[in-house]
Amino acid sequence: MRLLVVEDDASLRQQLEDTLGMAGYAVDAAADGAEGLYLGSEFDFDAAVVDLGLPELDGLELIRRLRHQDKTFPIIVLTARGHWQDKVQGLESGADDYLAKPFEMPELLARLNALIRRAAGYASPLLALGPLNLDTARHQVSLNDQAMDLTAFEYRVLEYLMLNADRIVSKNELTEHLYAQDYDRDSNVIEVFVGRLRRKLEPYKLIDTVRGRGYRIKPGAYADAPET
Repeated sequence: MRLLVVEDDASLRQQLEDTLGMAGYAVDAAADGAEGLYLGSEFDFDAAVVDLGLPELDGLELIRRLRHQDKTFPIIVLTARGHWQDKVQGLESGADDYLAKPFEMPELLARLNALIRRAAGYASPLLALGPLNLDTARHQVSLNDQAMDLTAFEYRVLEYLMLNADRIVSKNELTEHLYAQDYDRDSNVIEVFVGRLRRKLEPYKLIDTVRGRGYRIKPGAYADAPET
């Protein structure tokens, strides 16, 4: 999952990048509203964390402009302002949630996870497909109730495909959502991750390749497994 962080406080911005990165997110960070608007307009994100008190372009106006461009990814507002009116303004501008500073990183992670999950149409943190279960809160995957040993990138690929089940996801889309802007990207690496996932998911054929278009998690695909 790819996140946009817009925070002018250098120390907090770095802390957010480090914490979110360790949690498995690809993070693009901006130090002011103008840079945040550029990144949010030009690239696809799964969610954003936006401070209200930004230079160049304040957080409320940034959110309004992104929503005016029909950018629908969830946005969490960070605010040091204590008045309830400021929180209401943030939500009315198009934000989906808010956190008052100072805040605890585990709470931010929990709120982000819930927003991304709900944006994909899932109320529960547990995604299930036949014998395959993926817990988005704990970043754990099991097959036939046995824990699977996945690398961080294998988990990200599987999570994104499951959140977008029955929709064809192109290699380019996966690349955009799994890597930050300044990462050396190679969409061919996605083929490697998908290939490794397929081997680990055997004998179940859960990931379908749609030639020339991308990959898709197939509802009912678990029925393709041979009988034992």
